[in-house]
Amino acid sequence: MSGELSIRGPELQEGPQGAASDHGPFNARQLSRLDEALTLSSRETGLTFSVYVGAFKPPTRAHAEALFEKLDDGAVLLAVSPGQRGLHIVTGPDSAKRLPNRSCALAALAMRASFANGDLTGGLVTGLRMLADSAGGR
Repeated sequence: MSGELSIRGPELQEGPQGAASDHGPFNARQLSRLDEALTLSSRETGLTFSVYVGAFKPPTRAHAEALFEKLDDGAVLLAVSPGQRGLHIVTGPDSAKRLPNRSCALAALAMRASFANGDLTGGLVTGLRMLADSAGGR
């Protein structure tokens, strides 16, 4: 898989302030923010951005890559497991040409900073925006 990046750290927390709702770790407003960030990122770049939030099966990187297999070569997957404190950004062959590992690493660091403050949604939105900015327009 192109663009391999795995970040694991104690900064990831279970949802916003550790709480979950009927929508998993997100409330309706947070889901709306994520939807908007996903839509804008994909529209601006022509890449397909996707987010996975949930448990990883070990080995975690292999699980993230298996999730990515359901997407196309121009996709970018942000996979987060708050309970396991894991983050993987997976890119395909086409998207990796526009998103080098350095860009993914910077986005991951910014995401971890938000996660450390208990802001799962903000971290994902920040990561999506940073990756879209790095990838540039179509």
